[in-house]
Amino acid sequence: MTASFPRHHRSLLGALGLAAFLLLWELALRSGLLPGSLVPLPSAIPWVLAAEITDGIWLEVVTASLAHYSVGLLLGSLLGIAVGVAAALLPAVDALHAWLARLLRPIPPLAWIPFAIIWFGINPSAAAFIISIGVFWINYFASYSAVRSVDPGFDEVARAFGQGGFLARLAKVSLPAAAPGILGGLRAGLGQGWMTVVAAELFGIPGIGQRMMEASSLLATDIVVVYMLTIAGLYAVFDLLFMMLQHRLLRWQP
Repeated sequence: MTASFPRHHRSLLGALGLAAFLLLWELALRSGLLPGSLVPLPSAIPWVLAAEITDGIWLEVVTASLAHYSVGLLLGSLLGIAVGVAAALLPAVDALHAWLARLLRPIPPLAWIPFAIIWFGINPSAAAFIISIGVFWINYFASYSAVRSVDPGFDEVARAFGQGGFLARLAKVSLPAAAPGILGGLRAGLGQGWMTVVAAELFGIPGIGQRMMEASSLLATDIVVVYMLTIAGLYAVFDLLFMMLQHRLLRWQP
């Protein structure tokens, strides 16, 4: 049987693991096991970050990325949930778009970059479009599965209490019962959006991705690592805030 750790012990072990990884990284570079010209010293990263912030570059690129990340996340999430719920509840909608979903789902968001450039030009709207595609499918399948897994007996109870209309059952039965699954899809979409945002900016749209591309072309790997960690930090903040919201919305759960 696996022994369980208290939460503070797990946090301590996690911090120790991270510290050990950084220490080994630092020692490997200083001893010459890793090429210092291609891999930055961990101890140098805070100074590079401070320089980026002082020069105003960090805030500029992060603000730009947050703008089209937020738009893409909002559009992809709303459309994904709406289409997923509709397909789960309405057999005609499900049948109408089933083959279309199977055709489009395997296509990665980055494959839409040529169309994004043609339709929107090289501007933030193109990046938001690409981000929204990746977020859409996660929310679509999460919502579809969550609604389809709702116990049919709930609908029978709703009808018995005079709530037989479609909108009434949607608002009082389907969405509340499927809320954990739908919120799980939203949370996964938060991470998918950040995974896509860098690639969406690589073709010239201002933001974190463009800054990373500029730095990599100059072999400034320390700057690349700074923005890799920036993405990780931003995702951690968004995820924490969403978990707090999720806990509040699902406080009725046992």
